[in-house]
Amino acid sequence: STPDGFLAAGISAGLKPSGKKDLALLYAPDGACCSGTFTQSATRAFCVDLCIDRLKASEGKIRAVIINSGHANACTGSRGKIDSEIITQELAQRLGLSNEEVLICSTGVIGEPIPVERVRSHLDHLIQSLDKDASLDAANAILTTDLQIKHIAYQAVIGGREITIGGMAKGSGMIHPSMATMLGYITCDVGVGYIEWSKMIKRVADSSFNAITVDGDTSTNDSFLAFSSGEKLDPQYLPILE
Repeated sequence: STPDGFLAAGISAGLKPSGKKDLALLYAPDGACCSGTFTQSATRAFCVDLCIDRLKASEGKIRAVIINSGHANACTGSRGKIDSEIITQELAQRLGLSNEEVLICSTGVIGEPIPVERVRSHLDHLIQSLDKDASLDAANAILTTDLQIKHIAYQAVIGGREITIGGMAKGSGMIHPSMATMLGYITCDVGVGYIEWSKMIKRVADSSFNAITVDGDTSTNDSFLAFSSGEKLDPQYLPILE
């Protein structure tokens, strides 16, 4: 949430027996565009299909991503589809957005469905927790077997103006190309167009996530989402941003 206009939240919704934070929300400003890359596994969670479909249908006009940890909601049959749609629909209603502007990512035990009623009962709390300074809460809420949080913020001056990029990720196992490994999220306060942004994100993923192998296993839920929002940068400086 370091780049201008982005908010984050991370709370405990009782999804993990440990009581640790397990539900996160990333909220992007109006006019933001989002692009992503995803697992190429033949077996994948419905949340991946939902993200792909909505990104294409909206041409990247996404405003919110909800992330639950502890339950991958993969290999759960038709329930996985229904649960993902219920959660995103209810979140969209509370935020005053269309369903197509909301994505969902899940991580955790494969074969475990999301405890939907627990998520629904905590949506108001999650939204109320949105804050410019809550990125650490969100980074904690997406963890599963990770031994530490993974988050960063970077600033540089390009073309005479300050550029800010923020990121968080989770993942420590089932790391293998196609896509590679984890749930990863990037925010940037430069207004890059959707087509150019998508090309940039694919190149970034190919030289990073898709070049990593730890144990040779591709996951069912791998997702990398990147948001761009803000004042447009002079096109001559885009190669530097890349």
